[in-house]
Amino acid sequence: MSLDDVVICSPLRTPVGRFGGVFAGLTAASLAATVLRELAARNGLGEGDVDDVVLGQCYPNGEAPAIGRIAALDAGLGTGVPGLQVDRRCGSGLQAVLYACMQVATGAATTVVAGGVESMSQVEHYALGLRTGVRGDGTMLHDRLARARETAGGIHHPVPGGMLETAENVRREHDVDRLSQDAWALRSQQRAGAAMAGGRFADEVVGVEAPATRKAPARTVIEDEHPRPGTTMEDLAALRPVMGRADPTATVTAGNASGQNDGAAMCLVTTREEADRRGWDPFLSLRGWAVAGVAPETMGIGPVPAVAAALARTGLPLADMDLIELNEAFASQVLACLAAWELSEADRERVNVNGSGISLGHPVGATGARILATMAHELRRREGRYALETMCIGGGQGLAAVFERVS
Repeated sequence: MSLDDVVICSPLRTPVGRFGGVFAGLTAASLAATVLRELAARNGLGEGDVDDVVLGQCYPNGEAPAIGRIAALDAGLGTGVPGLQVDRRCGSGLQAVLYACMQVATGAATTVVAGGVESMSQVEHYALGLRTGVRGDGTMLHDRLARARETAGGIHHPVPGGMLETAENVRREHDVDRLSQDAWALRSQQRAGAAMAGGRFADEVVGVEAPATRKAPARTVIEDEHPRPGTTMEDLAALRPVMGRADPTATVTAGNASGQNDGAAMCLVTTREEADRRGWDPFLSLRGWAVAGVAPETMGIGPVPAVAAALARTGLPLADMDLIELNEAFASQVLACLAAWELSEADRERVNVNGSGISLGHPVGATGARILATMAHELRRREGRYALETMCIGGGQGLAAVFERVS
């Protein structure tokens, strides 16, 4: 067995919900189980058919520990299916798929469900020190979302402004102006809007039953909630930089940065022989991948060394990539990476052709698998050969993987 024998089948995802939006009442485990049930139904999976469930998640909690196992149980795959949770921050969903490929390639498994999930709307606040008692004025509740962004660099690389600070650092180091950032954000919104209007997400999206709220009845959600395709440059220009008070030169706004979102995405990773035997539909094979470290203070540039390493390992040039997916955490880091790769305007037409984090949203643990699903379906639609997925990662990492369409 080798990596050449491994294929990725049936990449699926939920729609992406806004922070506090249509999926706010659903737990991460519920979102994960929804996709897994549909994956099982489409591929005839029953008890004994899955060797492991590997899911990325950046904000796990005690309600669903080792969420891959919880999803397997809740989706009805039986008690014999193990599962786990992977955290490489924004790269978690992609890393889960890469680990699954290695499991199958080494013979440790035949069929693995892999992907990611996140409910950023339900990430909790927490307190430290309560076990030993609290004296004085009480204790402080930390927002786990904000706190993890500040502490991702450890004690030697604190980032008090969180990921926004890293985006401004990249903007400053690579001389990325506000107008260019807003223009990229507009492009992202327009690309996502065109994809939605053209029905290009229909085959990859699994409908999710959203519970009733005071403002809306229970309903099945089949479209991404985050995109704002009617956005204009004037709308974007009117937004104030989030760090404007602390830094008069700040440029990062809510409009040229990714969202906080909810969603899940998964696929089947198996051997070509098993896919043929079971009648499963293989989309991709993994040609190679790499992870790299960069300064936590400029984490957005992480894709540059990761892509260089991944391409070197595959022996393929960037020019051979029919599609390039960059997770679009911030427009400033996207533009800095594109400049480092020296991509011309024509070459940039291959990048994020259906939008990405700024428009579609960024449910961090799920994003890598969400991108994979969108990329796989688009590569098949175009009858392309190679696709590159790469992500910047909080704490100062980059992740990149090269995939080939299975024909």
